[in-house]
Amino acid sequence: MASEGQLEYESVLCVKPEVNVYRIPPRSSNRAIRAADWKLDTPDWSGRMRVVARGKVAYVKLEDKISGELFAQAPVDEYPGITVETVSDSSRYFVLRIQDDNGRSAFIGIGFGDRGDAFDFNVALQDHFKWVKQEKEFSKQAQAPDSAPKLDLGFKEGQTITLNIGQSKKKDRTRPQSSGGLGLLPPPPGGRLAPPPSSRSNNHNTQPSAGGNDTGCLLDLDTSNSNTVAPSNPSLTANSDLWGDFDSPK
Repeated sequence: MASEGQLEYESVLCVKPEVNVYRIPPRSSNRAIRAADWKLDTPDWSGRMRVVARGKVAYVKLEDKISGELFAQAPVDEYPGITVETVSDSSRYFVLRIQDDNGRSAFIGIGFGDRGDAFDFNVALQDHFKWVKQEKEFSKQAQAPDSAPKLDLGFKEGQTITLNIGQSKKKDRTRPQSSGGLGLLPPPPGGRLAPPPSSRSNNHNTQPSAGGNDTGCLLDLDTSNSNTVAPSNPSLTANSDLWGDFDSPK
């Protein structure tokens, strides 16, 4: 029966066509590892490197360039860690702990001819374990949702909030007014407009007297309708004149 790790989907993180493998001397102390102590001019093996992910574990596989036969692999469960270590004197070389199917392990040195290949190898491992860390946090939150801090959106004591809501301004409609300050009246039912007040006051054609005396001014105010015809009899005119005493001296 296949194990759980074999049933998981395998994704490729990084592929480099050229990598060199070196046999390194056993570590005698805790001092930093230097690539200068290796025989860099004569690598012990050269081939292709593939970095794949199967679940949360990354695998560094060293394969033959032509046949693809597996030379060695290193399961990486954390990075940085003991499985993949950097050296102190170069960024192109690493110490890799390989492991066989029986669980036996050994340390070898690997190196890249191009500095960009070493950078891609380093970033591929960092991105994978960054994703593993995020998955662990998401699973913890899903198992214990109440343990996460709750966001308090309530108002504190004495805290207020101000809302500025734009309001449309209503324009006052100005009503037309007449010159006298009075509103216009509706037309009569018959359809004819009433004459203005000035035309109904005094309808007379009285002309001012040429003499310029006070009597002429009083005569203008004597009648409300100057269109009446004066009597033809002079005697009747003299008797009917109310202002005759002012015309003849005594």
